[in-house]
Amino acid sequence: MHAYQIAVVDDDAQIRDIVEAYLQKEGYRTIQLSTAEEAWALWKSQPPDMWILDIMLPGMNGFELCRQIRKEAEVPIIMISARDEDVDKILGLELGSDDYMTKPFSPRELVARVNRLFHRLGSIQQEKENPSPSGTRIEAGHLRLNTEERRVFWREDEIEMTAKEYKLLQTLAEQPNRAFSRDELLTFVWSDQYFGSDRAIDDLVKRLRRKINELPLETVWGHGYRLRTGM
Repeated sequence: MHAYQIAVVDDDAQIRDIVEAYLQKEGYRTIQLSTAEEAWALWKSQPPDMWILDIMLPGMNGFELCRQIRKEAEVPIIMISARDEDVDKILGLELGSDDYMTKPFSPRELVARVNRLFHRLGSIQQEKENPSPSGTRIEAGHLRLNTEERRVFWREDEIEMTAKEYKLLQTLAEQPNRAFSRDELLTFVWSDQYFGSDRAIDDLVKRLRRKINELPLETVWGHGYRLRTGM
């Protein structure tokens, strides 16, 4: 059985040691790094299966490292910070992190969140290996989604999507013309990782509109968004 490797990036050696001890007890392989520059070099040579990133790092910070990694892959990322501020949580989510924890945190809770992310990743991989024979295609006007392969097409062009962009678009396309509230969309996209602000959804919508200029993704003022079709 594959033992996932997790990179723990924090300039506090004591925190790295504690996190590593709990993760290894759970059966994970770990590697410790104290700077984002070391982490980026690891990513280029032998990328881990998950990142646990501190935000406040010497040199390049955790936000910038998250941004750089997310440009290349959808590997799970958990961000940690001593600052308990909504702006940091939302920025981390907007940059593509999958979860956010505030120091001091419970190592057991961190392990539980790691387990949950890997369980979700395993479910996605299993779905790809054993696709459902039906319901693999969603069409809404000129938009087409192949859910089996998680691919998006606008007219005849394939559009590259991150995991969260795809999830948002799939949610809207499955029920075209329905007005979704921001809270509903946050729950659909982040599930139990919902942090209570709608800014992350607004950022995803902006990214979708940039990628598909003609996408009829409408703002429902004071409420949320809908994908308009049949007009």
